[in-house]
Amino acid sequence: MSSNEWNERLMEARAEADPNGVAANAPGSKLDAGKLLPRLVLGEFARALTEVVRIGTYGARKYTPRGWVSVPNGRERYAEAADRHQLEVNKGNRVDDGLGGTGGLHKAQVIWNLLAELELELREAENGQRTDAA
Repeated sequence: MSSNEWNERLMEARAEADPNGVAANAPGSKLDAGKLLPRLVLGEFARALTEVVRIGTYGARKYTPRGWVSVPNGRERYAEAADRHQLEVNKGNRVDDGLGGTGGLHKAQVIWNLLAELELELREAENGQRTDAA
């Protein structure tokens, strides 16, 4: 489902309105009822997201900022990378401190790779490209 379709469904579920019942044209009205609440993720998961940002920063410095978007077969490769890090988590390895390791948390790397895969999938869907699972 595209972002536009998602937003349309949200709006259908609840027409745009002020959550306190203030009329749209009245002073103090803010028509944000039914809209996404990013602080629920950004605020509540600040520590976890910081670890994911560390992984992204490491990758940008090791390779190039935003270079991940141009990786051939990116969806498949990021899915494989996520799975490799998940295997390490499953074996009880918390930190990627092996040969060529980042020093970051394996779980954060799983999440970063899944975010990259998801982002590529969503971009492909928006551009009318393939949307099959990696």
